[in-house]
Amino acid sequence: MRLRLIPREERFFDMFVEDAENVLKGARLLEEMLRAYDDLERRAAEIRDVEHHGDEISHRIGLKANETFVTPFDREDIHRLIGRLDDVLDGVEEAADLFILYNIDEPSAAALKQANIIVRQCEVLVQALKEITKPKGLGKHWVEVHRLENEGDRIARAAIAALFHEKTKPTDIIKWKDAYALLEETVDRCEDVADALEQILVKHS
Repeated sequence: MRLRLIPREERFFDMFVEDAENVLKGARLLEEMLRAYDDLERRAAEIRDVEHHGDEISHRIGLKANETFVTPFDREDIHRLIGRLDDVLDGVEEAADLFILYNIDEPSAAALKQANIIVRQCEVLVQALKEITKPKGLGKHWVEVHRLENEGDRIARAAIAALFHEKTKPTDIIKWKDAYALLEETVDRCEDVADALEQILVKHS
C-alpha cells in the first residue's frame, strides 16, 4: 500500500477519525430524537451543536492541509473527504429541523429505519477511517455502505409509494415525501464519503 510509504503528518488520520466520529454522534442523536420523540427543540439544538463542532474540525483539517508540506494524500482529496463528511452532518441537522418545522406528530417506522441506516453507515465509515493506513480488507467497508444505501433506497421508495396507496391527507403526503427524500439523500451522502475514500485508496494503490 503506497499510503504507508508516503511521508506524512500522522495527526491527519486522527483528525479524520475525529471528524467521522462527530458525524456518527450527530446521526445517533437524530435516531434517538426520532425514537423518543420528546423535547424536540432541545434534541435538535444538540444536533446543531454537533454540526457546529464538525465545522470546527473541518476548518482545522483544512488549515492543516494548507500548511503541511507533505500531506498523506492530495490536498484536493482531503478537502473532498471532509466536505462530504460535512454534507452528511448537514443532512442530519436538516432532517431534525424538518420534523419540527413540518410539525410532524410522530415518526413513522420507515423514518426510524432510515435514521438507523444512517447510523450504521456512519459506524462503518468510522471503522474504515481507523483502518485507512492498513487498507487490506477495506473493500468490505465500501461494500457494506453501498449495501446499506440500497436498503435505504428500498425503504424510501416503499414508504413514498405507501403514501399514495393509503388514505393519507394531501398535506401529510407533502410532509412525509419531503422527510423520506431528505433522509434518503443523507443515506446517499454517506455513500459519497465511501466513494471519496475508495478513490483515495485507488489513487495510492
